[in-house]
Amino acid sequence: MSQPSAAIARSRKPGLGFGWLIALSAIVIAFFFVATPIWLIQPFRAESQSGMALSYMLRQWSPTVTVICLLAIAFALFSGWRKSRWWQKSILSLLLLFTFGLSWLSRQNYFEWMFHSLPKPGFAKAAEAPFVDKKDMVMAVDVYGEAAAFPIRQMAYHHVVQSVIGGKPITVTY
Repeated sequence: MSQPSAAIARSRKPGLGFGWLIALSAIVIAFFFVATPIWLIQPFRAESQSGMALSYMLRQWSPTVTVICLLAIAFALFSGWRKSRWWQKSILSLLLLFTFGLSWLSRQNYFEWMFHSLPKPGFAKAAEAPFVDKKDMVMAVDVYGEAAAFPIRQMAYHHVVQSVIGGKPITVTY
């Protein structure tokens, strides 16, 4: 009985074992560092002070952490390359590619993609603006006697408006 079990043990290829744990842990960590700030800071959603602090801390560390995770997955992939099966190589290669994408994304300012400024803001006189209620809060700007008001409700989505008031280019943020 001992000979057939020894033959079966010799015929099996050793798996990646610890390499899978490293790779899966690295992908979860990289995804956490990139996705959490996106989830915490969203248009039309109230943000807490602690959520903002966590988001900015993760954004600060995500470029470094994602490279470390990328190297960990590359190590797991290449250290077990010869002893792994084709489908294991494929999965680890996809994890490596996905982590490379997360590493690239961690170096982008994706908040600008979420909060883009109005390209050509339109203005209306207060009496001609039915979309603004008298109780709505506005941000007012007065430049050289020319005034404009920006409703907070609309600014909550775009956060940035670029315009010209009183002959001067301005940027209004909320």
